[in-house]
Amino acid sequence: MSTTLAKTGAVERKWYILDAAGKPLGRTAATAAVLLRGKHKVDYTPNVDCGDFVIILNAGEAVLTGKKLQQKYYRRHSGWVGGLKEIQYSRLMAERPEMAMELAVKGMMRKNSLDRAALTRLKVYRGAEHKHQAQKPVAWTQE
Repeated sequence: MSTTLAKTGAVERKWYILDAAGKPLGRTAATAAVLLRGKHKVDYTPNVDCGDFVIILNAGEAVLTGKKLQQKYYRRHSGWVGGLKEIQYSRLMAERPEMAMELAVKGMMRKNSLDRAALTRLKVYRGAEHKHQAQKPVAWTQE
């Protein structure tokens, strides 16, 4: 029995649309991470970037379950003394829901050069309009 391995130049990339309206933020991000890595394909190879393009629409309407809107914080540090900045997720989802979705997808990816390249294929929009109609994206239905 032989194993088929994908070649770097022979990967065929498709465009998929995920609608985040009314769905949990983490569940949408997990689906996007699988599509970006290419793990849904039969010729998935871990050391080859064989993922697809992902468009996430209605990021502003994604929901956080439980008390995460009040208890969850996005924290970053400048490296200087007293340089900790934190934003509550209720404010982050109101002001920049695209960033919240990108952070969730980034957290579900591995931390290597392949996945940093895969994150460039992620397109997140606050509303239902996007500018990628020319690529003929297909709505992803499997959850």
